[in-house]
Amino acid sequence: MVVRLQNTIRDYAWGSPTAIPELTGVEPDGRPQAEMWMGAHESAPSVLPSGDSLYDVVSAGPSDVLGPETAERFDGRFPFLAKLLAAAQPLSIQAHPSREQAIDGYARDEAAGIPRDAADRNYKDAWPKPEILIALGPFDALVGFRPLEATVAFLDALAPAGFEECTDLLRNGKLQDVFTQIMSSDRDTIRPLVAALGEAIAQYAGQAFELEREALAKLCADFPDDPGVLAALLLNRVRLERFQAVYLPAGNVHAYLHGLGFEVMANSDNVLRGGLTSKHIDVPELVSVVDFEPLADPVLTATPLGDGVSSYETGCEYYAIRRIDLDGGEQTVTGAGPRIVCCVAGSVEVDAEGTDGAVMLSAGQSAFAAGPEGPCSLRGSGTAFVVSAR
Repeated sequence: MVVRLQNTIRDYAWGSPTAIPELTGVEPDGRPQAEMWMGAHESAPSVLPSGDSLYDVVSAGPSDVLGPETAERFDGRFPFLAKLLAAAQPLSIQAHPSREQAIDGYARDEAAGIPRDAADRNYKDAWPKPEILIALGPFDALVGFRPLEATVAFLDALAPAGFEECTDLLRNGKLQDVFTQIMSSDRDTIRPLVAALGEAIAQYAGQAFELEREALAKLCADFPDDPGVLAALLLNRVRLERFQAVYLPAGNVHAYLHGLGFEVMANSDNVLRGGLTSKHIDVPELVSVVDFEPLADPVLTATPLGDGVSSYETGCEYYAIRRIDLDGGEQTVTGAGPRIVCCVAGSVEVDAEGTDGAVMLSAGQSAFAAGPEGPCSLRGSGTAFVVSAR
């Protein structure tokens, strides 16, 4: 079957009230629209035309919906979750666990009797959450630890009062010590340091580090006593252009700042937070999953495959992503297991080999093709992402 999906929009406070409505051509209602979820996660599953949720349909017949091989490989669970994400304000400083860490953490939370929907629960499920975000316009983010020599050069240039010990530790390669100390500090300790950083940025007369200074000046003003502001000093500041991406494997510390993007992850809602949020923070648990290896180049560009098809090569075992750019023509896309097609520009007609009827999608709409169906065919003028199981 190929069917149109009805998707839930999450109204998290950091969401943009206009970005998703503008994409979909719907009048904004004034409330934040942070994420549109496409998939079969139990927290907010997509709904099929029958009125059944995709989660319930997968649970009732995993092999029929996912295909026998995908159902066996992922224990009957839909392997990925896709989203439109629209950030007007920064998301939390966060990282996601590996598969082994998620299994262990979920077991600990279950044994402790913490309800799965409790605000202070760390592990909502036993899955990792490697994710990719593909920008649909200019998108600002903090992604992975900046190489230490670049961070030291930035701090040397700003020379904020009270940061001498931190700078010396970084100069000696003590990134984990600095990050842990920052994230473990109380707000009374953090407040004067954030103030000093903001003052140093305001007084800086040079031209270097423009993106970093821009982001940190806003964070200092908006989060005057939050450890996440100082953690942001350690991270790569990136500005993605349309269709550029960042891939975030387990342990990558990151925070999305502003913009609209298409996001795909393993089918998990496990997030360990450390700052820039009013949600639950568990610093020791966050530090336990963090990968402290610096990331020199966090930006990922799609690989052209020809005929308007591009692939985002992440190496992730849970999903594969292709971008299809159509100019009045047709493109057939193969893929394993279940597929979600999301149109992000123009209009695209989707059908699959052996199915009856096609689904017409406009921007912001999505369709689902079951695992046993044949290759998807896309026609029209526009751009769509096709997400499939690996």
